[in-house]
Amino acid sequence: SCGLAQAGTVTIESWRVDDKTLWETVLIPAFQRKHPDVQVKFAPTPPTEYDSSLTARLAGGTAGDLIVCRPFDVSLALYKKGHLEKIDGKPGMENFSPTARVAWQTDDGKDTFCMPMASVIHGFLYNKKIFKKLNLNPPKTEGEFIALLEAVKKDGTVAPLALGTADQWEANQILFTNVGPNYWAGEEGRKALIAGKAKFTDPQFVAAFDYVARLGAYLPKGASSQTYGDSQNQFGLGRAAVYPTGSWDIAYFNQNAGLELGAFAPPVRKAGDKCYISDHTDIGMGVNKKSKNKDDAYKFLAWVGSQEFADLYTNKVTGFFSLSTHTIAVRDPLAKQMLDWRASCASTIRLNAQVLNRGVPSMENELWNVNAQLLNGKMTPKDAAAKIQAGYEKWHK
Repeated sequence: SCGLAQAGTVTIESWRVDDKTLWETVLIPAFQRKHPDVQVKFAPTPPTEYDSSLTARLAGGTAGDLIVCRPFDVSLALYKKGHLEKIDGKPGMENFSPTARVAWQTDDGKDTFCMPMASVIHGFLYNKKIFKKLNLNPPKTEGEFIALLEAVKKDGTVAPLALGTADQWEANQILFTNVGPNYWAGEEGRKALIAGKAKFTDPQFVAAFDYVARLGAYLPKGASSQTYGDSQNQFGLGRAAVYPTGSWDIAYFNQNAGLELGAFAPPVRKAGDKCYISDHTDIGMGVNKKSKNKDDAYKFLAWVGSQEFADLYTNKVTGFFSLSTHTIAVRDPLAKQMLDWRASCASTIRLNAQVLNRGVPSMENELWNVNAQLLNGKMTPKDAAAKIQAGYEKWHK
């Protein structure tokens, strides 16, 4: 260009409809203070429709310039179809460790196609007032957790767990992959499945399904028709003691000033066991290969790799933790508590996020289904394990 920047609009595609106000009032204005000539538009799609409608828009040439990326296979498929730029060596990428990049790389690690933005951590939130009233303490072991849920159930005033099975995805993403890593030893178990050295029908995986089934006894009445939104509402109104969660939900509950919340990590199987947390590389950002405004898109991407963005994103999008190597002071006490689990527990990503989902039907959807059925008491842990293993064996050689 001849010194004059070509003014244009950069459109960002995302599934995070919840963050729209934040992008429009905090993040984009912060970027524009440095680049007043670049117009940026945040155009999200609801999470359940994002993957399919984005794929259609990319194929049709109507997608935005910047693509907020799901981790692993969903984005890898977009890259393989030629929809995303290879971004190795682009400004900002130097601020991310090899571990942070894995979720957005080819299997051989040679090409990176999205810049890592943030991870989410799984655990449990609890209502401090209810715990105090019933004289309960955050559980450290599974035995303590079951005893606590029993006590809440016996009291009968509130639901022990704010969780339903109507939407199914939480049964897997918020429960199974939250409590499971303590059974399969996190990364070790996940990698063993990929290498064919372990099967879902092995005792450690069956036991994890069994744990989910046992927790089904503590769901609210009418759980099979309770949606994710219903669960958020129920817990927000103080009608449940414990809420299985991802750290992304902290921001939602922070809107409710009267709610006194604590957090605890997934209880270990027995005292003294090593703990594992699902610390999931969740969100990245890539550049659409067909973008009409690549120069400005790369300016924005470089800013996403900066200290300023890492700080704003971690502290304004509470419960999303920057994956950059910048040192960030986490100001929200609950988010800080969850982030601090990294110091004492081993981190792992969601079990089926990498490789395991490549069959048809996807293991993700199969896990939604079996975990919802386990919670509803409609399937046995052995049958759940056999079903997932059979689907996996069909295509994974």
